[in-house]
Amino acid sequence: MSANQFNDNSDLGVGIGLRIPHYDHILSETPPVEWFEIISENFLIDGGRPLAILERILEKYTVIQHGVSLYFGSPNEVSEDHLKRLKELVQFTKTPWLTDHLCWGSVDGQYSHDLLPLPYTTAVAHAAAEKIMRVRDYLQVPISVENLSSYVEFTGSAMSEWEFLTNVVEAADCGILLDVNNIYVSSVNHKFDPYTYVDNIPLDRVAQIHIAGHSPHDRFIIDTHDRAPIDPVWELYAYVISKIGHTPTLLEWDAKIPSFDEVHKEAMKATQWLDQTPRTSQVERRQAVSGK
Repeated sequence: MSANQFNDNSDLGVGIGLRIPHYDHILSETPPVEWFEIISENFLIDGGRPLAILERILEKYTVIQHGVSLYFGSPNEVSEDHLKRLKELVQFTKTPWLTDHLCWGSVDGQYSHDLLPLPYTTAVAHAAAEKIMRVRDYLQVPISVENLSSYVEFTGSAMSEWEFLTNVVEAADCGILLDVNNIYVSSVNHKFDPYTYVDNIPLDRVAQIHIAGHSPHDRFIIDTHDRAPIDPVWELYAYVISKIGHTPTLLEWDAKIPSFDEVHKEAMKATQWLDQTPRTSQVERRQAVSGK
């Protein structure tokens, strides 16, 4: 699967996470949203209301799957049962691509249910890339990996986070789900320039963008998704869009969830930058970024 295939719907605009408090509003009002993102693990079930709701959503909207448990950096393989259920959901939603995090969170069959940072080494990058390719080959859908927000670093790291991300996606020939809030959070926690991060990753591989809010906590800021993004996060987003052009963008709001209209209004702020750039194919975007 070539790199040009990691996003076949780059003309999609602003999306919103599909969340339970908004189900009734979405089904009754059919709001003007271009696409919804679901947490894959919430729908890996045999039946019931969640799948019934999802089926109705799929009748009117594009749905993109976002996962939290593939753990591309964990040493163990993804369970066959999990992959089987995930593939069934991929076929059900017809998601144009699938995303998950570049992290670890399980070992020897034990799951932390958290997204833990990796040591940034060549060996770990190679192992993560191999796992991404195996999962992609099984699911038969393009994959993009998301950068984490982090609060600790490994002393054994041999490179920066942006160098590590670059090594992984180039080796796996996959896309990037660029979370600009995560970049900002980590830049504050670890004291680096977030613009240096953006300037040193393969931007032609960015298939999707996340924006979100965060919260201060003692010496750190935490990626809480419980409020609107702050101005520096929007400014970083605007910088990214200025460099790569129109890219599907999603606002994450997962705690203290307000009304659908409030979330939608905040998400639509992205259009002031997206509307200034043409909706081009992934091939055209890659050519524009690379200068080829």
